[in-house]
Amino acid sequence: MGLFNFFKKSGKKVETPKHVAATAEVNPEAAKMATIAQLEGMIRMMNLSVDDLDIDLNDDQVTVKGEAATQEDREKIILVLGNIDGIACVDDQLTVTEKKPEAQFYEVKSGDSLSKIAKQVYGDAMKYPVIFEANKPMLEDPDKIYPGQMLRIPPIEQ
Repeated sequence: MGLFNFFKKSGKKVETPKHVAATAEVNPEAAKMATIAQLEGMIRMMNLSVDDLDIDLNDDQVTVKGEAATQEDREKIILVLGNIDGIACVDDQLTVTEKKPEAQFYEVKSGDSLSKIAKQVYGDAMKYPVIFEANKPMLEDPDKIYPGQMLRIPPIEQ
């Protein structure tokens, strides 16, 4: 639990429905609720297991509460929310049912590849599939990462 910082101007765009966007200045609460609903939908679409999911949005900070089934699901939920354009911080207030060692987060830099990151953190470029698998379904292709994106780097079992 804690605050996780992200690169605010990087990531997937969340589109506010046109009918809500048109009235956003008049009814900012409706725009906020529509964005929260989309964030919740993204988590559900990725089949991340979390009970009592509660998301709040305050400007560029997302607060997330609930009980994730696994440490991996918790970390992926944080990354799904943080890798959204316009989100600078995720306040993680999730609990975990099945506790395991935490992964580290890594911010992708220009020129990075999964094999380069694997070489840096594991000492072996051929371990890039570990990073790719740890970031599915957010990553669909190991060659499609971008600067500013945050990735899970799980500990390797020896």
